[in-house]
Amino acid sequence: MSEKKTTETALHKNPFWALGLTTRDDRHRIVAHAEERALLSDHNVCQRARADLTNPKARLSWELAWMPGVAPRMAEKILRALSENPVGARDEEGLPELAKANLMASALELVSDDEPASSVAEFIRDFAWVVESIDPDDLLRDVNEDRAISGFPEVRGIDIEEELTARRKAYRNTLKNLLDTMAPEKLIESMTRTVDEATDGGTAHGPALIDELVDSYEVETQGFLEKGSENIATLIKNARAVAPKGEQAVEPIIDKLAKVARNWDRVAQPIQLSAKSRGIVHTPSRDLAYELRSLGVELNNEYKMLGQTNRIIKLLQELFAELPEVAEKLDEDEAAITGLRQDANEREKQNDEWARNITFSAKVGVVFKDELSISPKGVTWKGKNYPLETITRVIWGGVRHSVNGVPTGTEYTIGIGDSRGCISIKIRREATYSKFIDAVWRAVGVRLIFDMLGALKEGHSFNFGEITVEDSHVTLVRHKFLGANERVRLPWHDVHVWSADGGFVIGAQTDKKVYSSASYIHVWNTHILEYVILGGFKKGVNKLSDYLKD
Repeated sequence: MSEKKTTETALHKNPFWALGLTTRDDRHRIVAHAEERALLSDHNVCQRARADLTNPKARLSWELAWMPGVAPRMAEKILRALSENPVGARDEEGLPELAKANLMASALELVSDDEPASSVAEFIRDFAWVVESIDPDDLLRDVNEDRAISGFPEVRGIDIEEELTARRKAYRNTLKNLLDTMAPEKLIESMTRTVDEATDGGTAHGPALIDELVDSYEVETQGFLEKGSENIATLIKNARAVAPKGEQAVEPIIDKLAKVARNWDRVAQPIQLSAKSRGIVHTPSRDLAYELRSLGVELNNEYKMLGQTNRIIKLLQELFAELPEVAEKLDEDEAAITGLRQDANEREKQNDEWARNITFSAKVGVVFKDELSISPKGVTWKGKNYPLETITRVIWGGVRHSVNGVPTGTEYTIGIGDSRGCISIKIRREATYSKFIDAVWRAVGVRLIFDMLGALKEGHSFNFGEITVEDSHVTLVRHKFLGANERVRLPWHDVHVWSADGGFVIGAQTDKKVYSSASYIHVWNTHILEYVILGGFKKGVNKLSDYLKD
């Protein structure tokens, strides 16, 4: 049997409970009860409770922390039952959303230390969805109905919104306090199960409370993940150093690398799942995937270690399945680039497979649907065809929308353009978006990489918003608090890159004020630029066009 915790919950500390009152009691009854209770318990506590409940503004906070919309006798019955059977309180039926959320939050305070992670995760998931379902309009009605009886002035919708924000913060703190009591292994398992169940494995939007919880988890695990990334980088460096000695020298290092990478991914798993459900990329995971992929490619191309390369590929597929734009595409991208560099006869053999990989079609639209398709003949949308060889520009990305803090879905944008014009396609289904982008990358993306590298080598430059890209340099903006911003031209070895706020950012390594960004969904070919720069950085080249050199 699990031992239940005996500490009082937030509901037990609420002034309504402390004074034995309901939300329908008037000022006179509040004062009378406070005076009676002061004779039997702490006088200061009773006076403070009276002040909180007779002040209309302070009262609203306690009303929303109580059980609005629940009959007084039912509220008393539920709260007494909470102390006796906190597990049973989780499944209390027929309560308004906020009252149910407050009851579940108090039950979370009573979770036993030995409750299995699977049960805790299920409880947190259910709690988060209840919080997500709170309707401010229904809550406004319930509060004002009780105030009409108690004689306190009605509240406005904006007052409810402000207090709901405070309630959500309190719920988040309750969850953090629960997780902080757990051993690290149980905490990680609870977080992973919670996010996995709430987002259906990262394929659906989870409740906002889960997103906020994961954001806090990410901050707290940042130190571990950074240290783990450093350890993995060291092992990769060691593997490269001993590779000339043969596969027997490399194998034990790959063994250690797999163990460390799996442990790193175990901690990062909740973050990866949450990022996938939100249509964003967990940058540290993506960077780690590229580092591992680069080692695998080098072991195969330079030392013909096909066995170790296959181990790394399988490890990537195992660890980074939550990164649709990285995990499965890493080895495919390299195969596509290798195929383009092979002789014509070899490429001809691959044409059928290439055609299958880039062929996709789907109906897009809510009521009136249009067919979106891609094949060796080109991209077709609303009856207009763009031959693959004419496409010079691509964009894609997703934006999550919400109303009053409530998620309403992610809208994905895909853009295709040639020298004459462009099209913009809005998609709601993640599966359609992901499959189409995979096909576009194979059909057009690889060619655009070669086109960009060739043009850079010939001395051309490209502009991406405020960023000007040359073969050996990049021009960014120094942002000034006072005075006009200025342009700064830097060699590639003096900058670093990252992703933030839906864009690809390049910044100076020694001056935080020097940086510029290009939006993934508003600036053409930002994804192409990112691939080229990351590839060049992995090889340590001084000129981007040297990326394809052996």
